[in-house]
Amino acid sequence: MNMPTTKKNILPAVILGAAASVLYALNKYGAVGVPAEALLVSRWAVVAALAWYALWKRSLTTWIFVSMVAGAELGYDFPGVSSHMKVLSMIFLRLIKTIIAPLVFATLVTGIAGHSSLKQVGRMGLKALIYFEIVTTLALFIGLAAINFTKAGVGITLPPVTDTTQIVKVEKQTVAEVILHVFPENVAKSVADGQVLQVVVFSILFGVALAMLAEEKRRPMLAFCGSLSEVMFKFTNIIMLFAPVGVGAAIAYTVGHMGLGILVNLFKLLATLYAALVFFLLAVLLPAALIAKVPIKRFLKAVIEPVSIAFATTSSEAALPRAMEAMEAIGVPRKVVAFVMPTGYSFNLDGSTLYLSLASVFVAQAAGIDMSWGQQLAMVFTLMLTSKGVAGVPRATLVILLGTAASFNLPVEPIFIILGIDELMDMARTSVNVLGNCLATVIIARWEGEFGAEKPPAVVMDAVA
Repeated sequence: MNMPTTKKNILPAVILGAAASVLYALNKYGAVGVPAEALLVSRWAVVAALAWYALWKRSLTTWIFVSMVAGAELGYDFPGVSSHMKVLSMIFLRLIKTIIAPLVFATLVTGIAGHSSLKQVGRMGLKALIYFEIVTTLALFIGLAAINFTKAGVGITLPPVTDTTQIVKVEKQTVAEVILHVFPENVAKSVADGQVLQVVVFSILFGVALAMLAEEKRRPMLAFCGSLSEVMFKFTNIIMLFAPVGVGAAIAYTVGHMGLGILVNLFKLLATLYAALVFFLLAVLLPAALIAKVPIKRFLKAVIEPVSIAFATTSSEAALPRAMEAMEAIGVPRKVVAFVMPTGYSFNLDGSTLYLSLASVFVAQAAGIDMSWGQQLAMVFTLMLTSKGVAGVPRATLVILLGTAASFNLPVEPIFIILGIDELMDMARTSVNVLGNCLATVIIARWEGEFGAEKPPAVVMDAVA
């Protein structure tokens, strides 16, 4: 019986991986003294076998996962080399950011002015906001419950602060300032600053205005926006060819410059966050998907690539173009994808909101401050508002966390300490952000009765094939 080609090609990686694991276990528990060089060679043999399998598989998702393994190994074995690889991941992030604004603008305008009625846009927006608020509120309370259960900050021995350059001083924001931040004063400035929500607001108003024009005036601009969206999807396909390099470099840099020492004192906080996020996925997102009758297997297959990009780069923006393509490919109409997903990047960051409630109480616990349940609930309701403006970029939640600490007279010193493992926490929460937004897009499409109603364009199917 002949095995499929892909199984034959993965077999060497499985055998080598098992052999490397046995060597590591024997060396770890003193059964056999294995030279460090032999362990190094065995690990890289596994990486080489996985790379061979990826070449035969010819799947971008496989290439990304293999590059993550190779990047982690490179960062572990050669931290000096990996410390210089951040530039490759930054190139990837910069290229992705050039796509966001024109893609969001073109797809939203086309969806509003070209396919859907203004009444439908308003109805879809209301449904999306209701869903976002319910899910993110549940995420906040799950984070609050988790940190009160584990008490990860109580009695913690905080290592000395050596690097405070990544923290910026922020002023306490009023409710009016938070609301005002939603609306752009200059669309070019919004694009330059990466303010996705402001670009969304401008695009919606532009699309509404275009829809109100006579047909002969509307048609040329609509054709331009339609062509622009197709070009940006093709642009995304080109940039994604660099994704394995950018993702591998990001993982190598993270592993190389962090080390493992900081995890000793802060492991309990890290474990609390990961456990809370898993609970959120199983107790909130999974039931929501089942209630909405989302095809779970197809959905997971579609989101694995954008989620892995988000995990490695710790940037929701880096995964946005691919996530939009993936949702359109499984049957969500472009007008729904274009409206719900970019909006969710400001209103539906489930992982970030869960982290904020958890980290805020951790700061109080680490400082020895006993917050009453009333104070904690007041903080959660404050976060319900302030977390809506979190940008989909690395470490944006730290700015919100600083603002919350200022609002409730909490010391900022424990926040500096969180920086030590923030990259590991950011990987998890950003992945949940992307997963949650993808699911929200499918659920709103189901709610509107439009899931699977349109055949995805050829350019999208080519991208995810």
